[in-house]
Amino acid sequence: MVEVLDKPLPNPSEESYVEARLLEALVEARLALRFLRKGIAKNAAGKAFQAWKALLATLLRLELESLRTLAKTEEEKKWLKTAISVPTTKMKTLSNMLEDLGHAGLAFATSAASDLHDYQCHGPDPDTALSKYAAREEAAVDIVRLAAEVVKRV
Repeated sequence: MVEVLDKPLPNPSEESYVEARLLEALVEARLALRFLRKGIAKNAAGKAFQAWKALLATLLRLELESLRTLAKTEEEKKWLKTAISVPTTKMKTLSNMLEDLGHAGLAFATSAASDLHDYQCHGPDPDTALSKYAAREEAAVDIVRLAAEVVKRV
């Protein structure tokens, strides 16, 4: 299993790319839960975020042509013309576009993933200035929910 994940990703134009990204999503979600059980919440948050990002990359690949016809702004058209990955800055836009194509519930999960990404970087923040989570327990709930959402969608 590890050897498969350590290989470079196939070219996005290959069918095996979808399989590789789905496997990545599942493995990252499982690692998130394992880290959380061991008390490593910040790393668990990062793994949950990576799992969601891998799932979005899969959907980008599967829906690319439909997304290109849906693009409204010049920026969206330019990005989707050469899209081979999902930059963190495009996750919300992509989620909203995918929802327009019928993938319900992605935007809310992407918001949780973004919040977990901030938590990974800043940890719990009682003032919620740098992280939306005042305590580890709050982040743990979203880690579990996001991991479950990844598994459900795969």
